[in-house]
Amino acid sequence: MHVSIVGSGYVGTTVAACLADLGHDVVNIDIDEDIVASIEAGRPPIHEPGLAELIDEHAGNRLRATTDYDAVRETDLTLLCLPTPQADDGSLDLAPMRAASESLGDALAGKSDDHLVVVKSTVLPGTTADVVGEIVAERAGTPVGDGLELAMNPEFLRMGSAVADFREPDKVVVGATSESAAGLLRDLYAPILEREGTDYVETDVRSAELIKYANNAFLAAKISLVNELGNVAKAYDADAYEVLEAVGLDDRISERFMRSGLGWGGSCFPKDVNALRAGAREQGYDPALLDAVVEVNDAQPRRLVSLLGDHVALEGARVAVLGLSFKPHTDDVRKSRALEVIDELCDRGATVVAYDPVAIDNVREQYPEIEYADSPAAALDGAECAVVATDWPAFDDLPVEKMARKVLVDGRRVDVDRGAFDVYEGLTW
Repeated sequence: MHVSIVGSGYVGTTVAACLADLGHDVVNIDIDEDIVASIEAGRPPIHEPGLAELIDEHAGNRLRATTDYDAVRETDLTLLCLPTPQADDGSLDLAPMRAASESLGDALAGKSDDHLVVVKSTVLPGTTADVVGEIVAERAGTPVGDGLELAMNPEFLRMGSAVADFREPDKVVVGATSESAAGLLRDLYAPILEREGTDYVETDVRSAELIKYANNAFLAAKISLVNELGNVAKAYDADAYEVLEAVGLDDRISERFMRSGLGWGGSCFPKDVNALRAGAREQGYDPALLDAVVEVNDAQPRRLVSLLGDHVALEGARVAVLGLSFKPHTDDVRKSRALEVIDELCDRGATVVAYDPVAIDNVREQYPEIEYADSPAAALDGAECAVVATDWPAFDDLPVEKMARKVLVDGRRVDVDRGAFDVYEGLTW
């Protein structure tokens, strides 16, 4: 098939490369000329395991990139993979989606045959039809249902494993305005849908929009509950990991997402939970449980720094922060708990030196006042204490002898030699 993808961020670039790998002809459309040039040169604009190899293999063949929206005229369908940033009140900022819809509609005005517009971005119910559909239809001069079709196809890609998640998903969700639109997406994903273990869910557009929010809200709530139980376990001097390992043996609960610690961050969970909270209030419903989910999560970085302060006077202390990305195997630092830890340490007068295998450049501009190290050893050199904020495998073997005082508070339960420290304390164990 001939596919156009608007947006070349984590989702758009990964989906483009993976669809090209399935045999489709794909064109990425982005307003950022540097990103377009990078893809055209066979280089990924983001760090994601397995992505560089796919782009290198398919760029210039089944995968290309451009800033010109007219490229959509040569394609069967367009996937909108655009950011939906969070406004100050927690609601979605749909400005990028509106702008792209206008440009897409203008380009489709010159297209003679039918076209399917698919929203993959995470948006609240009604957005696909009432925002994207209306704008594209007006600018294209083609009513929805008469040569222009709409669909919602939410993504469930996790940063750090996005390529694998695309190839082996738990589910593919499609909400479409017509059977022909749904059929086109079934054809698009045919090799994946034939895979044993992948469920296919076909529903209405509004339900498909809400499924992604419900999915992320459930996972965020589970992690916050696990962290709350971890805090309780620590108060009783019990090991939360042993407690929750046993709890996870119950098949009604399962063992997944049972690691207590510093909490969740990234570009999806915080934004999606907040958008769902704001949207619920707009509909007249007070989401008390989701409010509590966020409150528990936001408290974990403060708890970690408070534990550190029990062992070291933080005013003027040199503190090594190990890990900056919101999770390992990605350079994404959006809403990273590590940054909350840094904020708290700076507020308490500590001198922070930070290390991350891939994310330093994404933090340096935001925190120019702290020091950055090029290795765990350099970060620990002369440090009076350290915290683990991201569970990178490199932190399993730390050169403790470099530290001025061997004090570690671990927010992620890495597999470190605890006996090598004078003080080792886990956040919830």
